[in-house]
Amino acid sequence: MKTIKLPVLILSTSMIFASLAQAVELKISHVRPQDAIVDQDAKALGAALSEATAGDVTLKIFAASSLGDYTTVQERISIGAVDMAIQPAATASDRRMTISSFPSLAENWNHAKEIYGPGGIIAETMKELYAEQGITMLAVYPVYFGGIALNREAVNAGDPTAAKGIKVRVPGIKSFQMLADKTGYIASPIPFSEAFTAVQTGVVDGVIGSGAEGYYASFRDVTKTYIPANTHFEAWYLIVNTETFEGLDKEDQAAFLKVAEEFSAKRWEKAEKDQSEFEQKLVANGAELVSLSDDELAAIASKVRQDVWPEILEDVGKEWGQAILDKVSAE
Repeated sequence: MKTIKLPVLILSTSMIFASLAQAVELKISHVRPQDAIVDQDAKALGAALSEATAGDVTLKIFAASSLGDYTTVQERISIGAVDMAIQPAATASDRRMTISSFPSLAENWNHAKEIYGPGGIIAETMKELYAEQGITMLAVYPVYFGGIALNREAVNAGDPTAAKGIKVRVPGIKSFQMLADKTGYIASPIPFSEAFTAVQTGVVDGVIGSGAEGYYASFRDVTKTYIPANTHFEAWYLIVNTETFEGLDKEDQAAFLKVAEEFSAKRWEKAEKDQSEFEQKLVANGAELVSLSDDELAAIASKVRQDVWPEILEDVGKEWGQAILDKVSAE
């Protein structure tokens, strides 16, 4: 009996150690506070991933950019210092990634899904650009169409040719700076960490670069007017360090991809509704919602495409960018 039990014990112990060796906890970063929508979605992603891999792969969530801002996190994912993130693309690492946030790129939610959804030209382009940085893009996480938040009344909100005399904070990204300037606002690039105080103290009159959910999260107390001008389509990306992902066994990789696909699909189902709900939350918090007609939205988009796109294309590579824009128009 003893000679039988010993090998069984050794075999069982080795199996346990093998199982333990396969288990991995991945650090995943996102930019919103705890309990925000993306935080809840990240928790659901972690639960689904753990179940799909029988506990082989779990997630440890770091909210509110606690591992660094999204530019830093993307750089750290590239070298494997951070495993994963759900966040915007950082254009500092590659200017071509600006294509994801080109102003007035998507016309509406259906068009956005065609170009950012599975197999869409923007999704496939971003996947290629991330791959060049040692990053695997697992899925697109649609967020909202952008708008303009002001700490004052709007001026000629639907007329992109009218000078408004309104100074707005924009991210340090050329596309947003030009978007503001070419539609009648005065662009003032200010770091996000200083933006709230800049609006609160009157250094600027408002903000361009986010949407209702983002403004509600970070600027609701200084937002008196919200204009859903469809300035850009905000898409974030579920990304992972490529070596980390490829270090998982094949079954876990396949499960991971399936979970990521389902994660993105669920978000596409909810995103438009969430945008409307956050617009109403801003209203409930005291902001005036200045809705624009289809003709006004079309006029803004037309001016942006005419006056802004050519200059941004010079930064991303004219031939490369124009080829993508041609495919966007065709979808």
